Amino acid sequence: MFTARLLPLSAQAHTHAHSHHQLVLGVKGCAEFELAGRGGAVSAQHACLVPGSVAHAFAGQGDNRMLILDGEADTGAEAHAADRHMLTQLFEQPRFATLDADFISLKHYAVAELQRFGHDAHLARALGSMLLRALHVRLFAEPVATQNGRFDVAALQSYVRSQLRRRISVAELAAQVHMSPAHFSACFKQATGQTPYQFVLRERLAEAQRLLRESSASLTAIAEACGFANQAALSHAMRRYLGLSPKHWRSS
Repeated sequence: MFTARLLPLSAQAHTHAHSHHQLVLGVKGCAEFELAGRGGAVSAQHACLVPGSVAHAFAGQGDNRMLILDGEADTGAEAHAADRHMLTQLFEQPRFATLDADFISLKHYAVAELQRFGHDAHLARALGSMLLRALHVRLFAEPVATQNGRFDVAALQSYVRSQLRRRISVAELAAQVHMSPAHFSACFKQATGQTPYQFVLRERLAEAQRLLRESSASLTAIAEACGFANQAALSHAMRRYLGLSPKHWRSS
């Protein structure tokens, strides 16, 4: 089990080692770490994983706050096989990790819970386990297989369709297939002949066409359902890419 706690790190450099594994996540400000001779920063977008018994140096930078997950001494004895495998992979070596937007949101949730109910040891352990599992999936899960060996376009299409009402970023799509945004954009363009932005826009327009054809919903409601800022944005996109305004498309 891992227990989560919140604390600032002193600006005075400190070096030590401990027998338990540790995950350090930035909440506010940043801290400098050195793990096995490799330096890096822990901030809102970056974390470091410290295997047990590995000496590490660290120092906080200015006003900072860290979310620290400490492995308990009996972790290995009580953990299920799947959990032991996860911990073995995560802490096989010292490492720094870059965090995606969804994980950062999950971290904010954990911090809010700890701030309110940090006295509850069971909750602290549950939050620690949740964050470890979420990080493990991001670092070690296999990419979605496809016929082109990179990713499943149909699965991405299904995901986009389920999220049309809101903004969908390239980073969010890249996270679905465990790629960096830049690498994903390049691979996606090569596989589909279009950019991720064009792909998402195409799905928005396809759904708008369907709603215009099959429903009596207002243009404002259709624009909202398809993720356009307003009716004018929907009309502009349809004229530009389909050659007809929504009213003309519905009447035709």
